[in-house]
Amino acid sequence: MKRAFITGTAGFIGFHLAELLLQEGWHVSGYDGMTDYYDVALKEQRHDMLRQHENFTATEAMLEDATTLSEAVATARPDVIVHLAAQAGVRYSIENPRAYLDANIIGTFNLMEAALAVRPKHLLMASTSSVYGANTDMPYAEAHKADTQMSFYAATKKANEAMAHSWAHIHALPITMFRFFTVYGPWGRPDMALFKFTKAILAGDPIDVYNHGQMWRDFTYVNDLVHGIRLLIDAIPGQSAAVAGDSLSPVAPFRVVNIGNSTKVRLEDFIDAIEVATGKTAIRNYMDMQQGDVPATWADATLLMALTGYRPQTDLQEGVARFVEWYITRYGAPR
Repeated sequence: MKRAFITGTAGFIGFHLAELLLQEGWHVSGYDGMTDYYDVALKEQRHDMLRQHENFTATEAMLEDATTLSEAVATARPDVIVHLAAQAGVRYSIENPRAYLDANIIGTFNLMEAALAVRPKHLLMASTSSVYGANTDMPYAEAHKADTQMSFYAATKKANEAMAHSWAHIHALPITMFRFFTVYGPWGRPDMALFKFTKAILAGDPIDVYNHGQMWRDFTYVNDLVHGIRLLIDAIPGQSAAVAGDSLSPVAPFRVVNIGNSTKVRLEDFIDAIEVATGKTAIRNYMDMQQGDVPATWADATLLMALTGYRPQTDLQEGVARFVEWYITRYGAPR
């Protein structure tokens, strides 16, 4: 039986990835700090669902707790480690940057040290499309410069990429970093736009629309994302021939891969899709751009396709409808 250690299994993406691997017959050891950045009850429910699988175990502790983390990794004896836990959110990183330093820098270092002790076949770690920062050359490709981050959150993720490359070089440990593009879907985080917009629209409350709606995102459905991660697990850097456009390092078993839908969607059109799914009209409160945010993201997923033969493809209207259905089932619709 294959064994995976996944950080962030009570989180949005980690929960979905753990479910996918469990359905494939893997043993999954989860690790999550259960912080109160958003509703802990939602995190607890995700973990409770995973615990219904006999091959799932979980440790609830912080990444900053190096001793507990290393013991959990050692006990799990994983073939693969997927590091998804992080302090997320662009805007919150302006209010509380130390939380990002602690979780994303120190926590990730602790995870890399724990990985070195057990030497999995492959260590995969989450980055973000936000690392492309002020770059306006789109769609974003892995070879593009990513030196002008616009938020402290993005800066910590860029630091993770540099840390991981050096680790892969020094210790010959295969590492893949994946850059996510605006992930959405059922069991999503309450601080994310789709969750906030759906809640407000159903209640008849106004929604804040930044940059007067002139923003574009590459929305990636969560099931597509975790399927891409699953396929990348088997695309181990340094153990197969490089492909066209590969980001494989010339000095380390390390690469960076975009996972995105490769479709740039205007924020106004995103809201339109929520209106269709809810059957209600949004009250739009137009506002200026928020500090730390970027006007557009758009993925070039050519490398993902070359490595795995797969490209995310869920239609936005379909994905939004699935989320709204989940939201109403869990929270109900205001009368």
